[in-house]
Amino acid sequence: MEFIIGLVNGFITCFRGGFALKMHKRKKAASIVLASLLAISLTACGGSGGNDSGTSASNGNKNSKVTLELAISKSSQDSAFIQQDILDEFEKQTNISVNLQLIPAEQTTTVLQTKLAVDETPDIIQYNLASAITDLNLERNFEILDNESWASRIVNKDVLSAAGHIYSFHVSQDTGMQGVVYNKQIFADLGLSIPTSYEQFLAICEKIKAGGITPVFMPYKDAWAANIWPAAAFADFVAKNDPSFFDELNSNKKKWSDIPEFKTFLEQQYEVYTKGYTNTDVLSDSYDMAVGKFLNKEVAMMFMGDWLIEGVAEQDPSMELGVFPIPSSDDAKLGASPLGGQLFIPKKAKHLDEAKQFLDFIASKEIAQQIVDSKGYVSNFSDVTTPELPAYKQDIVDNYILPKKTVLTTDAYMLVDRSELYRLLQDQFAGGLTPEEVLKSWDEKFSQLMQDKGVSGF
Repeated sequence: MEFIIGLVNGFITCFRGGFALKMHKRKKAASIVLASLLAISLTACGGSGGNDSGTSASNGNKNSKVTLELAISKSSQDSAFIQQDILDEFEKQTNISVNLQLIPAEQTTTVLQTKLAVDETPDIIQYNLASAITDLNLERNFEILDNESWASRIVNKDVLSAAGHIYSFHVSQDTGMQGVVYNKQIFADLGLSIPTSYEQFLAICEKIKAGGITPVFMPYKDAWAANIWPAAAFADFVAKNDPSFFDELNSNKKKWSDIPEFKTFLEQQYEVYTKGYTNTDVLSDSYDMAVGKFLNKEVAMMFMGDWLIEGVAEQDPSMELGVFPIPSSDDAKLGASPLGGQLFIPKKAKHLDEAKQFLDFIASKEIAQQIVDSKGYVSNFSDVTTPELPAYKQDIVDNYILPKKTVLTTDAYMLVDRSELYRLLQDQFAGGLTPEEVLKSWDEKFSQLMQDKGVSGF
């Protein structure tokens, strides 16, 4: 069909240019007509019938349009890498467009595992390196990026590497900080100070509620959000009281339910809800509502990472937000999650070269500097300058990083997919499980996942 259409189009074009086909006889065999059309199409029009911009890349057309598929969680829609102006500029320079596959946050891991297992592999995936190692079988599924042109300019390769190789890409060397994101103005208006204990935190919630504002926003329709509190609280307790716990956990010498304080921490988060200090529809409200809630000053706090502050600042730079540690115990440390939101290229990417071209573009000095400046990142490129940091980030540096008051969250020590844990935490808020049952159920699932993974001792 494309062949016939091409011949007809060629005939029409040539006819308009002054060609007239003269027929000396009434009837000609169909083969002669087709031959004539072919001759006119190829000779009179220069033989350039392959310049149609709609021709697929598989036909060797250099001007063909390639569309990259970039899979990303909906919770990461404020990612630096998918800003529309950057995608537009990339397309302008390369004639390569980027189509976003937005995946519901609570389904991200499962959907990506499925896509990697079947012939629906995206060209680029945005994910977390520590999680990709355990969730997505990093070494089997993703390209090693050691020899890419930008790799030699990376300052801190560790935040992008696993098993001695660079597997991921980011322009920043920041780790995401997790705690309680809060509105500084609301705290100032109500004369509140940062709490350093759980009891102080509850007292603050009571004052905020009395002021007509929802103290805490819980978007637990997205199950992963329910893990922010325990991920930091568990890690803080372990670092102070049982430093060998995660090594023993991962060798099947200890279980999650062995630590009584873990049960207490889950009870705390649930109590904040039962005391009426949160939105009522915690299992219906999602993370993508959070920025709007803060912009409208409907809520004062949220258990979340500092990436939320970036999202709010993009829409209202004048709004002052900060973050303090999860107040699960006295003088808790601020949670530091593994660097999040890196880009990965699957080995089975349909447009492997073009995907690497996208990373080259993002890594160019001009674009990387643009991103670092707009996001207030600590640059991870030797030739890209770290800008003056936003106030909230400078606070984190001064009050937590420099005084060494941070602790890596449990995510950094988990060797298996945590999706089932998130669902169990979600079940607690649905009233189906007690904190003790959450931990015991997770013990069973964790053990099975470690066994499936072939970890020694399980």
